[in-house]
Amino acid sequence: MSLKRVFRAICVGVVAGLLLSLCGFTAQCEDVSERVLRLHILAASDSEEDQAIKLKVRDAILLEANGLLDGVMSTALAEETLKEALPTIKAAAQRVLIENGVNESVTVELCDSYFNTRHYEHITLPAGTYRALRVVIGAGKGQNWWCMVFPPMCLSSACEPQWEGILSEEQTDIVTAPTRYEVRFKLVEWYRQFMEWIR
Repeated sequence: MSLKRVFRAICVGVVAGLLLSLCGFTAQCEDVSERVLRLHILAASDSEEDQAIKLKVRDAILLEANGLLDGVMSTALAEETLKEALPTIKAAAQRVLIENGVNESVTVELCDSYFNTRHYEHITLPAGTYRALRVVIGAGKGQNWWCMVFPPMCLSSACEPQWEGILSEEQTDIVTAPTRYEVRFKLVEWYRQFMEWIR
């Protein structure tokens, strides 16, 4: 066998190995997105006033829902609990708008939303489609604010979300030690964006 063929075979093997590794990583990331619930608040616009209102709405929602999911250990129960709380959460957001003389509508729903890879203090959530508590003020054309509501992080007094029983050991490592996976996070994000574009 010629040296050229050996080199070509080695290259093919390396590429195949990388693709298999990425497939496994992508599957783990998909599983993370199925076990995590996000909070996504969209401002009416990028004006200074609308961005300030967005933060006031955020504060009211976090106060209203504080501790709501403490002790909840399954995504299904977390979603059911949030679904029951939607009217209360919407009322809190509307109250802020009325108190501040803002003549905008607000919608609050649980839906599937696509997110790019997001970094938040000590965790990184991979790109993907997540269930999200989505709050849209007015046209929702402004910069957004996001957090993770399950496992409880922004709806809890706990500083760190508890992953045990929710994510596997490997998935927890992906979320909490992102520097090891930076390149793979970017590749998964490109793949996800491509898939979203196809849809």
